[in-house]
Amino acid sequence: MSLKTSAAPDTAAGAGPAKPSGPTSRTPLHLPHGGLILVLVLVAVFTAVQADSFTTSQNLLNVLRQISVNAVIAAGLTLLMTAGGMDFSMGSNAAVTLSVAAQLLHSGWSTPAVVVVSLALATAIGLVNGLVVTFTRVAPFVATLASAMLLDGVALLVLDGMSVTIGDKMTGLGNDKLAGVPYLTLVAVLVLALTGVTMRFTTFGRDAFAMGGNEHVARLSGINVSGRKLALYALAGALAGLAGLMLLSRLGAAAPNTAGLMTQLTAVAAVVIGGTSLAGDHGSIVGTALGVVLLGVVANALNLLQVDSNYQFVVTGGVLLVAAIINEFQRKSTPGGH
Repeated sequence: MSLKTSAAPDTAAGAGPAKPSGPTSRTPLHLPHGGLILVLVLVAVFTAVQADSFTTSQNLLNVLRQISVNAVIAAGLTLLMTAGGMDFSMGSNAAVTLSVAAQLLHSGWSTPAVVVVSLALATAIGLVNGLVVTFTRVAPFVATLASAMLLDGVALLVLDGMSVTIGDKMTGLGNDKLAGVPYLTLVAVLVLALTGVTMRFTTFGRDAFAMGGNEHVARLSGINVSGRKLALYALAGALAGLAGLMLLSRLGAAAPNTAGLMTQLTAVAAVVIGGTSLAGDHGSIVGTALGVVLLGVVANALNLLQVDSNYQFVVTGGVLLVAAIINEFQRKSTPGGH
């Protein structure tokens, strides 16, 4: 990673006066992820003014539970995209996982056994994606999008087109709280924190950045690129499985079209507007977390304000576009941004 140094100030005749560079010159857009924070605050304030129920504890807890599943998927996707990879099948992997888990629990399997089997299945699916991407010339976008469609079909076959309930099994994870914070949110925060630490302080994370910057150079520098890719896709699969189990515990049932490609697209949107590059070499777990929260708040606001469902995608897309533009402008205007 190269360091940029600024040239010495030009003192020749005609040069303008130097701009102040202290705290007084900083604006919200010069703060890290200032664009996302600004849009999030504006949406939250507007919704709070228009709907009194937005700031109630019940609604806020509901928002936290809803965004926790997307946060886990987005965490794995952030690390994978930083390394130059992509997996569009994580949401569909979660759909298969929760469908299989629901059927096993409904059949009388113990919860610990179902958790182990489900996570192993999800990890295996991620590993298969990694094998296809690593050892063929198929682009990750194409390979994992095809995998997503295949897995969505598998989930429907597992459920046979019907909803499957799990009774009171796993409901503690989906509905209980610790110190007022839902267990689901605690799991999501832990996953985000561990992913952030991995990216910033471990060899595995540094290798991911190196691979995203230039895979050929990373290989020449001694990094086992193929092994790292397989590990990254397997990890993404495991986190997708965890997200599926979290969603099952919250809903108490598996139904056709639960999770799937739409959940994945939501996670991708959160990661991208959070500042992670589609081309690799740049990722931010803090930005991802803010992106997930923004999407959750917007979805909740549209429901509370009773916006016609025909307009919800339009409004959500518009807010995301504004957030992405402001975030990109903020990134480029920050010293060192490019």
